[in-house]
Amino acid sequence: MIQGLLLALVAGSLVSMQNVFNSKVNEHTGSWATTALVLGMGFAASLTFGLIFEGGRLFSLENMKPWYWISGVIGVGVVICLTLGIRLLGPTYAISIVLISQLGSALWWDSMGWLGLNKVPFTFRQLLGVLVIVGGILVFKLGGGRVHQSASEETNETPPCKIKNEARGA
Repeated sequence: MIQGLLLALVAGSLVSMQNVFNSKVNEHTGSWATTALVLGMGFAASLTFGLIFEGGRLFSLENMKPWYWISGVIGVGVVICLTLGIRLLGPTYAISIVLISQLGSALWWDSMGWLGLNKVPFTFRQLLGVLVIVGGILVFKLGGGRVHQSASEETNETPPCKIKNEARGA
């Protein structure tokens, strides 16, 4: 169990870090170029590491249901939505909403037992947990406090990356 907790903590940190990198790439390209770059590099890295650690077993897919292949398309949706969401909301707020959505969706899928998952009974405690997280996000977002402006906003200058994107027609 400890190993699972540690892996989940590392995964959460990596996802947040990846989203920051994705948003920085998106400042210099478009959302679709960012998505293609991120998923293309992910494919190359997974293929390389898969061949190193699993060898020929990497391509042993005989018992996989055909509809599982849709996962890659879902990944495109994840990256494009996160990239655009971070651009519109900022990283912390966008990731907070993503976490609520993930938790709510996981709770729904587990409770329904769909897509081959073991059915887990839905309880009031689970609902309360999701609502506490939603309340935390609302406090975070609506709690007030001074919003800090970037140096370019304070001096009414246009950031260099925005000038490049506007020149390209983005």
